[in-house]
Amino acid sequence: MIQAETRTRFAAAALAGLALLAAPHGAWAAEAWGIEHEKEVKLTGKVVDLLCALRTATDPKAANAKDCPPDCGGGRRQLGLLTGAGKLHPAVKANADFAGATVDLAPYCGRTVEVDGLLIANPAATLLMVQALRTDPKAAFVKADRFLADWARQNGKAEEWFRADPKVKAAIAADGVFGIRGLEPKP
Repeated sequence: MIQAETRTRFAAAALAGLALLAAPHGAWAAEAWGIEHEKEVKLTGKVVDLLCALRTATDPKAANAKDCPPDCGGGRRQLGLLTGAGKLHPAVKANADFAGATVDLAPYCGRTVEVDGLLIANPAATLLMVQALRTDPKAAFVKADRFLADWARQNGKAEEWFRADPKVKAAIAADGVFGIRGLEPKP
């Protein structure tokens, strides 16, 4: 009896292992971050410039070249994912600390991608944390981590990019660490 149970368990474990090996090549599973209201998702949609998408949603005739640059702002604007159902998901985070997903999404402006990540469905706002993406459902997911490599190419290596960033330093110098001039941390 014990040998039969052991063989059954071994066979089940072997089948589970084979199923994992046979999984699609591009399979990726979003990594939970423990954020309240988070949900692991795979979404397919068109990469859009949020300002343009919001402007054309309210008045399609009002959009102009300033509102809707053909390259989604060339990496200088907030991007999102517009699903086939018409739902707009602002992409606010990628895998680098304190960095958005724009660097990873900008090359796909106007194109359809599949995103694997977290949807933070807070009652106040729904936000998309992009962890990986792909343009072909048969291809492997690519980790959304281009920000750090691009930043290092422009600014040099740093252990914590946000402490070495010239723009961050300039903002702190102008407005203080709390973003309010004159408000200083207690010693």
